[in-house]
Amino acid sequence: MKGYLVLENGDIFEGERIGYNKDAICEVVFNTSMTGYLEVFTDPSYAGQGVVMTYPLIGNYGLTKEDQESRKAWQEAVFVHEIAEVESNFRSTMNIIDFLIENQVPGLQGVNTRKLTKVLRENGTMKGKLTSDISNIEEIINEIKQYKISNLVEKVTSNQITTCGEGKINIALLDFGAKQNIINSLIKRNCKVTVFPQNTNYKELLSDKFDGIVLSNGPGNPEDCTVAIENIKHLYEEYTKPILGICLGHQLMGLATGAKTYKLKYGHRGPNHPVQDVKTKRVCITSQNHGYAIDESSINPQIAEISHININDNTVEGLRYKNKNILTVQYHPEACPGPEDSSYIFDDFLREITKRKEE
Repeated sequence: MKGYLVLENGDIFEGERIGYNKDAICEVVFNTSMTGYLEVFTDPSYAGQGVVMTYPLIGNYGLTKEDQESRKAWQEAVFVHEIAEVESNFRSTMNIIDFLIENQVPGLQGVNTRKLTKVLRENGTMKGKLTSDISNIEEIINEIKQYKISNLVEKVTSNQITTCGEGKINIALLDFGAKQNIINSLIKRNCKVTVFPQNTNYKELLSDKFDGIVLSNGPGNPEDCTVAIENIKHLYEEYTKPILGICLGHQLMGLATGAKTYKLKYGHRGPNHPVQDVKTKRVCITSQNHGYAIDESSINPQIAEISHININDNTVEGLRYKNKNILTVQYHPEACPGPEDSSYIFDDFLREITKRKEE
């Protein structure tokens, strides 16, 4: 069955419908990962978005649910050049088509993803609609332009407090759409992780039983997270132990301390973004998934200093807060998919915790 992706600028991309049979309006973004499609599809940061996979063949090694980054797929739609007809991997328990159907995610294959990616790079991220009926393009474009994407963090956050791991270091994780591998990365470093919903009052996190706090990744415009920003303001002022912010958590700490964020033209989404540590000059290849960044000119130098920069476009990739034990990074030190170059961020965070406990 034919299907179409209609972009808000009027461009139309044709393909064959796959996955769940429904129409979808979404923000259309592209990801450059060659592998790790299951991890991409189950990353809560993709809530509200339709993901264009630039690699031409997706699904060739199937999938196994134990590799998921969350309990389900969150993206609104998937656009690929080709889905592998036969998956081949001894760990595979399901093919990608069945996965999309089970998770009620529609998609298109046979799409000219190279052309679509070029359109998004040149024109910037746009909203679009996946549909089978393009008989009234003007009506569709009007519908797309009026569509609002909001409340994404509320959609993906935990709805209750949960505890994972049995380690000796107690970490509070504020969940704005946390990836499972953040939790896994902490557990394998001897941590016990307590996961809190995004709207948890900051007073619950000030408990002496926690040795540190992690502010997780998540979807959407950081400025929409007004409750979280207010809570983080109090954590910045009152919490004396180490805090680590990742992706959205990095942006929210910035907003809570007076910085501003802005929307990137087409975002950073993929496992191959070079980031440099300002002090050591060390460059890591990082995994990233975000559409917003902190405005460098808005950072108060008395509050924070830039710790990491993006080699490609010089955007802010990390902040170290002065007279505070707070480090935030825009990229994903837990990767999945992606290289493990930057996983040392967790080691640095836990080293600060250990040092403080020994004082």
